Amino acid sequence: MAAAQTGKRYIVPGGVAEFIVTKGGAGELRCGDAAMQMRGAEEAGVTVSTDGMAAVQLGKRYKDEQTGIEVLVVKPGPCDINVDGRAMELMQPKVLPSAD
Repeated sequence: MAAAQTGKRYIVPGGVAEFIVTKGGAGELRCGDAAMQMRGAEEAGVTVSTDGMAAVQLGKRYKDEQTGIEVLVVKPGPCDINVDGRAMELMQPKVLPSAD
């Protein structure tokens, strides 16, 4: 199991979704049952079927409560994003005070 590294980009093998880890931790990023790969270190010929998976949206953040891993979607696409089999939760945007 490879730990998610802060500042690194991870991609869905053969897919289109891409993420940046904003807070790393001891856990493996996965899309469904397949491990994501660090961009630039992809294994040739590995693909993941994303049929039937919901699409992640550009700019959305996801978090795993147990490990504290947080990711930011930098390229949208279908992916059931999880850490070690636990689904990641969509983070809600922070509400900032108005500047009246």
